[in-house]
Amino acid sequence: MFEWIQELFAQLHQHVFESGVLPVLYALELGGEAERAFSATEFFLIGAIEITLLAIVLGALEKWRPVEAQLHADWKKTDALYTMLHRLGFVPLLLFFMLMPLVDTIDGALRMHDIIPPNLENFIPWLSGSPLISFLIYLVVLDFVAYWLHRGQHRLNWWWSLHSLHHSQREMSFWSDDRNHLVDNVLVDSAHALVALLIGVPPAQFIALVVASRVIESLSHANLRVHFGRIGEKILVSPRFHRVHHAVGIGHEGRTQGCNFAVLFPIWDVMFGTANFENTFPATGVRDQADGRDYGDTFWRQQWLGLQRLFSRA
Repeated sequence: MFEWIQELFAQLHQHVFESGVLPVLYALELGGEAERAFSATEFFLIGAIEITLLAIVLGALEKWRPVEAQLHADWKKTDALYTMLHRLGFVPLLLFFMLMPLVDTIDGALRMHDIIPPNLENFIPWLSGSPLISFLIYLVVLDFVAYWLHRGQHRLNWWWSLHSLHHSQREMSFWSDDRNHLVDNVLVDSAHALVALLIGVPPAQFIALVVASRVIESLSHANLRVHFGRIGEKILVSPRFHRVHHAVGIGHEGRTQGCNFAVLFPIWDVMFGTANFENTFPATGVRDQADGRDYGDTFWRQQWLGLQRLFSRA
């Protein structure tokens, strides 16, 4: 069905690599890195296409039905920089391939002691013959992990000192998804990559899983006055559902240190008592911003203040 798209992308990938990347490698006498550079070029192009489509589609939707006026263009520009760095810098994918040798070593050691690794295909043999079903199962499993990682980001004070940067945006947009401290990104992306490798996610599927997740997350952060209806709200995280998670005084307080932690599927919040389906589009941010706490307006200042909070100096 999508063969023509794959073929078109393959031709674009080959052309960009051969005409743009390979000559630079040879000029720098780095021809031995061609294979890695070929993969890096693929990741870069996927990210560039993804960002372009999101900017066109979600940008238009935000203009059509915004929750609030966006009065600080510089805030959005900083968030856009995070998106460029994360999605063109392919951090999750890089960590996935970096962790591969470690997981292979662990896998071999376990098998030597007759211990079957927790690979899903070992328990569900037919999974390898059903790409779509395996994709959906992997997506659900990784989202379950993401839910608990997100709970940790709010529950553990040291982790919140980093993650609070993500919540400090008071004018959310689809660019806000990747607004986060780099240390936090490495921690979360490493955990996702490690779990994906342990359950046997193939590299090609991991790329698709990352892209699918990121698209939905961009939508959920959009400045968009939209909800998915009584049933839809319980199936997929909507802009309304996730905005409540970012709400001042709601998203990081109470017995569970907040609500609506699900990244893709609200079922986890329903199961573990953290769902809030209130039909509202509240103001976003962190409560201590009202007391004057500075989270920074520029990329480098935000990163520096995050480290200061981590070591209790800000």
